[in-house]
Amino acid sequence: MEGEALVPNQSIGDGGRSSLTECAADLNRVNWIALPMIVVTVSQYLLRVSPMFMLGHLDELSLSSASIATSICNVTGFSVVFGMASALETLCGQAYGAAQYKKLGIFTYGAILCLFVVCVPLSLLFFFTEKLLVWTGQDPEISAGAGEFAIQLIPSLFPFAVLQCLVRYLQSQSLVLPMVWSSLASLTVQLLLCWIFVFKLNLRSRGAAMSIAVSDWFNVVVLLFYMKYSPACRKTRASFSPDILSSSKEFLGLAIPSAAMVCVEWWSFEIILLLSGMLPNPQLETSVFSICYTITYLHYHIPYSYGAAASTLMSNAFGAGNPRAAKVTLYVVLALSIAEFLLASISIMASGHILGYAFSESKEVVSRIEQMAPFLGLSIIMDSLQAVLSGVARGCGWQHIGAYVNLGSYYLVGMPAALLLAFVLHLKGRGLWSGLLAGATVQCIALSAVTGITNWEKQALEARHRIFSGTPPACQPQRLVEIT
Repeated sequence: MEGEALVPNQSIGDGGRSSLTECAADLNRVNWIALPMIVVTVSQYLLRVSPMFMLGHLDELSLSSASIATSICNVTGFSVVFGMASALETLCGQAYGAAQYKKLGIFTYGAILCLFVVCVPLSLLFFFTEKLLVWTGQDPEISAGAGEFAIQLIPSLFPFAVLQCLVRYLQSQSLVLPMVWSSLASLTVQLLLCWIFVFKLNLRSRGAAMSIAVSDWFNVVVLLFYMKYSPACRKTRASFSPDILSSSKEFLGLAIPSAAMVCVEWWSFEIILLLSGMLPNPQLETSVFSICYTITYLHYHIPYSYGAAASTLMSNAFGAGNPRAAKVTLYVVLALSIAEFLLASISIMASGHILGYAFSESKEVVSRIEQMAPFLGLSIIMDSLQAVLSGVARGCGWQHIGAYVNLGSYYLVGMPAALLLAFVLHLKGRGLWSGLLAGATVQCIALSAVTGITNWEKQALEARHRIFSGTPPACQPQRLVEIT
């Protein structure tokens, strides 16, 4: 199967297959996408985190400045681009399922064009990082270093935008192995360059930022080369035409709610992390929160990858007019992810007394991590479930619903609960984390309810109506598979 795209389930009238055989086939398809995607997402995450480890060997100012700048740039730039690119999971996945292969390429080119334009105003925000930090009362020296590092990250924003589009282009065709090799190669290049720039050429934080940009462009060039010359992409390569500009409007229609869906959740974690600095003994609270966030975020790549598999296969199935296949995929992905996150949650809770030693030698930090372990275990359950259900939302094109759900869950429930528990009831860090947990719980309940009441046949009709550019469903070239 290496180097070959998986063919979406487009069979009409294949109801004779047993449900067991169908589930087994879907199990293979889900794992074929999800397991390599774990490697891809972790590699891309490490590419941005590894410079922090190297800068930490220089001095505390370099590390703290780069860490704060990265956090600010994630909020003001990278999260927006990542969220907007997620719209391609709907458009490209459904186009591939509907066998509208040229449209898949057109959507990708249109998205790259749109995101390149969007990156211009976003990059301007990076210039104001220092002023923003000074205005919020941060140390002037740290603010100056963070502002400088944020400006140095601008060259990495543009390749990051292109990369996210190419990832969705290949993901929608289940071409995941090329992304594995390119991501691992990019990480290797980044580690080598970062070491040379930071320590050998003494470029310090500027060298760390340069290594990220160069590695992102390297990844982009490798994937573009694969897209251009691989036989697996022959059907989906499109030539530049006016259709690219017209597709931009359709992309933006999904990209804006898709960005909102991602950003409102992403920003809530950053806000809670900042609030932890307002608690008594802020240095300890912030350290504990950073460790807890690192643990949950590292694990999050696993359910996110299963969500990506759900998004890909369900969008393919809807585009093919096969709502039954989408429903089977949902059941398989949920079964796999539930088994995984229960195991992970139990492991975190059981190892709480030693978990802190992986990050700190401080007895106080280790003790606080042990107290947080039950909350971490529950967070892993909720975060994993919402990651999978968010993938379902992207596969269906529900980004606007997901945006409203996330906004209500975290800003009407999670954030007020965190403030109440932490600062009024004096539960401190456990109160803040409990607020996040409450928001994630409401989010899971809402997304589960939306998924449970979904009319799958209607979703397939809407997908084909979208891909065939307004063609009435009755005139579409392929009828729907009956849900039995």
